Amino acid sequence: MALHIVPYYAAGLALVFILLSINVISGRSRHKVTLGSGGVSDLERRVRVHGNFAEYVPVTLLLLAMTELRGQPASVLHALCLCLIIGRLLHAWGVSRQIENLGFRASGMALIFTALGGAALAILIG
Repeated sequence: MALHIVPYYAAGLALVFILLSINVISGRSRHKVTLGSGGVSDLERRVRVHGNFAEYVPVTLLLLAMTELRGQPASVLHALCLCLIIGRLLHAWGVSRQIENLGFRASGMALIFTALGGAALAILIG
């Protein structure tokens, strides 16, 4: 069985990852920091937004791909993938603000956990 849905979402998330990477690179250039955050709050936020994305997205996409391979309905896959994408965007926006928007951050994490947990449950009970 081939994957027909999740790869498109993975590709979109890869583009977001590139943008987050460029955001870190530009912050390091602006603050003249070559590694880490150099104790600069703005750069620390950029690094953590990027790092949190890198920590959650791969395992979630892996579970989503397995969910698709196990034959879950397209509607379930689209819903979970959209939760992941919207959650990642909300989280990135909330955390990247100097005065952090906890509503965006919390909503983002809730959607990310919905995608991650939903995919895991779909595999376990599906």
